[in-house]
Amino acid sequence: MMAIIDLSTLDHFSLAVLALAVGLLLWDTIEVGRNDAANLVNAVFGARVMPRNTAVLIAGAAVVLGAVFSSDVIDTARKGIFDPTMMGTLKAALTVYVSVYIVDTVLLYSYSAFGMPVSTTACLVFELLGAAIAVNAAAVRWGKAGIVVSGIVISIILTGAIAFFVQRAVRGAIRDKSTSLSTLLLHGGWTGGGLCAGLCYFLLLKGMKNVGIVKELKGLLKRIDESAEADIATALLIAILWAAFGILIHLALVIFRRRAARLLFPTLAVLGMIAMAFAFGQNDLANCASPGLAAINLLQAQNLEIGTKVPIAWWMLLICGLLLFVGMTTKNAQRVTRAAVATGSMGDHVALWAPDWCVRLASKLLRFRGDAPALSPRASLTPAGKTVHYDSLRACVIMSVSASVIATASSLGLPVSTTYVTFAAVVTTGMADRIFQRGDAELKLGRAIWVVTSWFLSAAIAAAATALVARAILHLEAVGIVACILINLGVRRYLKRRADAQEKRVEEEAYERIHPEEFALEQEGAD
Repeated sequence: MMAIIDLSTLDHFSLAVLALAVGLLLWDTIEVGRNDAANLVNAVFGARVMPRNTAVLIAGAAVVLGAVFSSDVIDTARKGIFDPTMMGTLKAALTVYVSVYIVDTVLLYSYSAFGMPVSTTACLVFELLGAAIAVNAAAVRWGKAGIVVSGIVISIILTGAIAFFVQRAVRGAIRDKSTSLSTLLLHGGWTGGGLCAGLCYFLLLKGMKNVGIVKELKGLLKRIDESAEADIATALLIAILWAAFGILIHLALVIFRRRAARLLFPTLAVLGMIAMAFAFGQNDLANCASPGLAAINLLQAQNLEIGTKVPIAWWMLLICGLLLFVGMTTKNAQRVTRAAVATGSMGDHVALWAPDWCVRLASKLLRFRGDAPALSPRASLTPAGKTVHYDSLRACVIMSVSASVIATASSLGLPVSTTYVTFAAVVTTGMADRIFQRGDAELKLGRAIWVVTSWFLSAAIAAAATALVARAILHLEAVGIVACILINLGVRRYLKRRADAQEKRVEEEAYERIHPEEFALEQEGAD
């Protein structure tokens, strides 16, 4: 448990850093909720399984719980990217942590204002690199930074490939009959059982490997067959879980009939969302909280060696989880969710924006798509007139695959991106369903190209901006801090106006594409 800091022992710079560390930690956690955490409810919201507000409430509770059971990821962000003990002075180490937050708060806000999903993890990694290089490049752990960046890239590729093949397999079996009792009696058990087995294994035995009851379960499994190879034992366990869940699902379909058929995949989608949110709390929330909590610990210990070893109290992560939930309820978070859902929508017309060059590139790529028909069902409308962008079958594949990848990364102590993983699953399951065969295909694919391009831009911006902020704070101290905060607020205000204008323009253009006859009449009248 962290002791109370004796403020009388701190100089003016340390006092300013303490105030910033606490304030920016709270601020940054809300910004993460606006952007990164908004992606947790994409699939459930896109499939209209439940209202967004309800999904946010359930996912938020799971995030808070995951934060309390935070994994080893928090140490990767706290002292894995650079070695605070090699910074030379306490001031230098504190400068790195504070600079990260000054840039991160405005970067995440700017992306979410435009409805662009960006990775908290990737931004944080490159911000730490930029600030550490600017202050003392010798402190950077290049090997660890390379592993983390490689892990992020591999997780995107792995998620995309797995999601594509899983979606194609289950869609090939079930087609558009995800609520048909006769179809699910044939295929519901093995498809639903497989998704449940993956969630159970990766979330519990990987993501929660340090929890007492899970440790005991793993010890029991090891004692049952100590002679078995680890890979064989793992495969056997997953097979047993798959069979058990498959039997339970089949029995539910036999007993409850059509009611079970209607609820099977929506229920699995919600379970996947909960698992994803829990994994997010372990991974991404730990990332965004670590710089501020590390700065507080350093100020408490007044020693670089001791401060980096102080354990972070669970209640501090709990508070961060609650603030992240607040961020998920904001207007910007809704924009991120809507835009991500629309990018992978099976609907013909979507409200999106992408640069002209992205749309032109998408148009050229789509020449190779062939003429095979789309596998996804036609988008329908809810009684309230809302578009159903995915069916619940695809929603549960998106959530299950994404949660499994994130939980596995947490068990390995690797900070990966929930945003990138989820977006990869949304796009590649859409490719498996051939959603780019009709409607606003060029716009949707162009938006996906723009999002991926912006990921690379965010890394460059994060590193460069944080390096400049770190140098300003290191040399100007309090004056540098005030100047950087004012620039932060000015950029936020300017980009908010631009984002609001773009949002209005995109909605008008989408309405024109959906109702061209109205605009044709207006044009005739003008002529």
